[in-house]
Amino acid sequence: MNSLSEKLLAFERILKIMDELRAACPWDSVQTNESLRQLTLEEAYELAEAVISGNTDALKKELGDVFLHIIFYAKIASEKNEFDIADVLNSLADKLIYRHPHIYSDAKADDAEQVRLNWAELKLKEKSAEKNTVLGGVPASLPSLVKAVRLQEKASAVGFDWDDRSQIWAKIHEEIDELRHEIEQNDTEKSEQEFGDLLFALTNMARLYDIRPDNALEKTNQKFIRRFNYVEEKIASLGKSLKSCTLEDMDFFWNEAKKIEKKN
Repeated sequence: MNSLSEKLLAFERILKIMDELRAACPWDSVQTNESLRQLTLEEAYELAEAVISGNTDALKKELGDVFLHIIFYAKIASEKNEFDIADVLNSLADKLIYRHPHIYSDAKADDAEQVRLNWAELKLKEKSAEKNTVLGGVPASLPSLVKAVRLQEKASAVGFDWDDRSQIWAKIHEEIDELRHEIEQNDTEKSEQEFGDLLFALTNMARLYDIRPDNALEKTNQKFIRRFNYVEEKIASLGKSLKSCTLEDMDFFWNEAKKIEKKN
């Protein structure tokens, strides 16, 4: 691995390149915070995809792309005499020290859960001046599944949680029954509401059992893509199309794909 001096040289190099691009590149020189925003979101999703894939090379690349955006925003701010990358890093360092009193002060935290609770409490104190609610700090623009997790984590941090995590199963069954009832009543609006309640309860269950629902769903998405592609390829190799096949035909190759995955 690189030494500290090599890391500092690499950091200095990328900052120099950013200065050059802002000065000379027709595209980079005209970017603003607003024009970068959507691109930043896309890069964050690509980073999340690389994490799910377990591909180290892809992870390294996507981390670089996200880091580029951090440097870009800081460069734009420095041109306006607002702040620069050093201010960003020092602000982060100060926050990490403040939120880890068990490391940098005399607070006690014997396990990861206590660290999480301490972090949440300190963060709430920081936010109280600007957003005087427990849930006020959750960004409205977060994807719904991620937002549900953050809302539940924040509520849990102040004691609004199940006494025993196994209690969530009764809640899930309750929500399934309510959803089934509204579907049987053909009430589309109430069915949507109850489906949302069920998703929220399932997300809560995932949190209680240390499962990341967004990661879990994406892994299932990728699994579905792999298996369906296998079905499509096999049927095409027989000179047929999916539309000309029966569900039984497709199920045969679907189950074959499952068996291959289990062997691997």
